[in-house]
Amino acid sequence: MDRITLIRPDDWHLHLRDGPQMAAVLPDTTRRFARAIVMPNLKSPVRTTQEALAYRARILAALPADADFAPLMTLYLPEDTPPEEIALAKRSGHVHAVKLYPAGATTHSAAGVTRISRCFNTLETMQEQGLPLLVHGEVTDAEVDVFDREAVFLEEVLGPLLARFPGLRVVLEHITTRQAAQFVEVTGPNVAATITAHHLLLNRNALFQGGIRPHHFCLPVLKREEHREALVAAATSGNPKFFLGTDSAPHARDTKETACGCAGVYSAHGALELYAVAFEEAGALARLEGFASRFGPQFYRLPVNAGSVTLERGEWTVPASLPFANGELVPLRAGETIPWKIA
Repeated sequence: MDRITLIRPDDWHLHLRDGPQMAAVLPDTTRRFARAIVMPNLKSPVRTTQEALAYRARILAALPADADFAPLMTLYLPEDTPPEEIALAKRSGHVHAVKLYPAGATTHSAAGVTRISRCFNTLETMQEQGLPLLVHGEVTDAEVDVFDREAVFLEEVLGPLLARFPGLRVVLEHITTRQAAQFVEVTGPNVAATITAHHLLLNRNALFQGGIRPHHFCLPVLKREEHREALVAAATSGNPKFFLGTDSAPHARDTKETACGCAGVYSAHGALELYAVAFEEAGALARLEGFASRFGPQFYRLPVNAGSVTLERGEWTVPASLPFANGELVPLRAGETIPWKIA
């Protein structure tokens, strides 16, 4: 197969940052995707509907002139979110989910949740309103091994939470383990998961190839090969509970290549092409459209996009770096070739 045409896909987990940084990376996403769920963990988190609508306006103002793209906004969930804010978000028509960050779990998560029970009233309203909860599924207990934090979260936090709120719609984002894939598969239709291209293509060895590779450092961290294989099996299974979410997370080179580097992989520059690589390696290119274009809208109760995008076989070399406001960022597979490109 040398060409594949897909219904225009969506990215159901994306970091855009703000200001000049956002303007630098936004064209990479709009070239490939019609919509994206935009993460709310800015330096000043997006906690209210008013803040989400203001952020949406800034995104729309920064779009390339020829872009046909809709940002789907989210709220950051602190422990003091009033249930009334959830109802307001739902009525806005532009806020599509609320994001749970365990405090300290990843970039700009210091204002996140320390005890999930403090959010029960808010979560009850979300269950009533049908507003999805997007979950960064890791515990942050220092005594739990970093490679086990997702599995422990499923057992100690998410399982009991779903038992308490069985109608709550949940997306377990950027899953990284066999346990997470199995958890999503056996739970009800109200639970789904996004899977990133980098977790389909890389295992934890990629962190240490020829030395420390900070541009492969993300949270949740890359796992063993057996987990990568389980994610590939889930993504290519045709199960509509699994769909595309890049978690593309731009950071300036100097904030990655430092003594305490930021977590995040930038993949928006070749996101769809990288998923095509993963699906082709699994012999499942025919199932890429469902994963990329159909299953996400189905879960979010949105229409499938009009239009299409075509990938064609043809090598191109990923730049060694990309401009990023006043600095530069290093993209996934920098300096390497990718065998698929946008036609």
